[in-house]
Amino acid sequence: MDALALARLQFAVTTIYHFLFVPLTIGLALTVAIMETIYVRTKNPAFKTMAQYWGRLFLINFAVGVVTGIIQEFQFGMNWSSYSRFVGDVFGAPLAIEALLAFFLESTFIGVWIFGWDRLRPAAHALAMWLVAFGTSVSAFWILTANSFMQEPTGYAIVHGRAEMTSFGALLGNPQLWVEFPHVLLAAFTTAAFFVAGISAYFLLRRRNVEMFRSSMKIALIIGAIASLLIALNGDAQAKHVVRAQPMKMAAAEAVWNTQNGSAPWTVVAGIDQAAGKNTFALQIPGVLGFLSGTNHFLGIDQLQKQDVQKYGPGNYLPPVAVTFWSFRIMVLAGGLMILLAWYGIYLMARRRALEGRRRYLALLLPALGLPYVANTFGWIMTEIGRQPWVVYGLQKTMQGVSNTVSTGEVATTLIGFTVIFGLIAAADVYLMVRYAKAGPENHEPSPEVPLETAAVL
Repeated sequence: MDALALARLQFAVTTIYHFLFVPLTIGLALTVAIMETIYVRTKNPAFKTMAQYWGRLFLINFAVGVVTGIIQEFQFGMNWSSYSRFVGDVFGAPLAIEALLAFFLESTFIGVWIFGWDRLRPAAHALAMWLVAFGTSVSAFWILTANSFMQEPTGYAIVHGRAEMTSFGALLGNPQLWVEFPHVLLAAFTTAAFFVAGISAYFLLRRRNVEMFRSSMKIALIIGAIASLLIALNGDAQAKHVVRAQPMKMAAAEAVWNTQNGSAPWTVVAGIDQAAGKNTFALQIPGVLGFLSGTNHFLGIDQLQKQDVQKYGPGNYLPPVAVTFWSFRIMVLAGGLMILLAWYGIYLMARRRALEGRRRYLALLLPALGLPYVANTFGWIMTEIGRQPWVVYGLQKTMQGVSNTVSTGEVATTLIGFTVIFGLIAAADVYLMVRYAKAGPENHEPSPEVPLETAAVL
């Protein structure tokens, strides 16, 4: 493997690892803020205990996420200096705002929340967590502003071989941003919902702190059901946008080699032979692709390759088709399972079925805790791999963005070093999360029943 391949592998490892923590941080901040708000409204101490318990897990996750994010940023100067020079005048602004505004906002009010339990009025203390939740969402917005430029460049001009920002408003108005940001935000809420539901299921199966975890489960299922359904609707809009903005990515995601007109079939599964430029087999549903893509003229990979050669010059403009195709389907499958599980829980609640008595359902929620992580990871793999060979779509290829002076040995050394460090961090994180999750709330006395009607504050 050369320096380019190792640099790509290193960035993939660090990015995927970092993004294991980001959605849970965003989602748990909102969930804890909702729980504490219910406590302020109802004066029910069970909700205070609930907010403190889930807040403890939030803090562990937040701390590990910060460490992994800092390590990730070093790579822009180390392995991707050519990319940084090319896009730094555009990329730098949203990243600077994220660090100076959003990150310090959430960090400051996390401190207020930790140390303010006995020093602030309950409403002021709850407001601190709402500001943390706002800060985490704003942080994601600015990061995705930068990423959206990589997907669909707007508000720039090429000056002396570098991209320079010409309109900050155009950067913020990027249509890719406004389909990508809601998708990530809703995915974060879903991640937290299934995290809370999974751990609550663990306690309900063991009949520990039943009242508190029954109420936690109800809140989680409400959030998860709404967010998972909305993310499916938003995902449909995002896919239709990508068909127009990055047609090669969606052609690869659907393994469509030749342009399809009219009511084309949608491929459920396929055997992909990229070298031969065809599918060796395919299970298809007739007439669905046009509906899903929003077009009756779906461009194929072969035709798009010819168009890109005419537009950008000779080269191979195909992404890894099999990876893009299967990562898209794994993401959709995981999302569909979450919708079914969350709405089945809502059905049980509506029928006033005792959740702690539905042991098979609770047993399913334990492994389902991993579903949002699967969906998040493969969603990003599809987004980034499907953009190849571009690091900035249509402007700079990935091979042009790697540092010219970094050797294969140097990249290999940092890759091994980061992998070892992340492995140790992962071990510490899993140990702490499992330890504090299993310990349960500080007060192990049975909490009074928390009426579901108090969820009206949602």
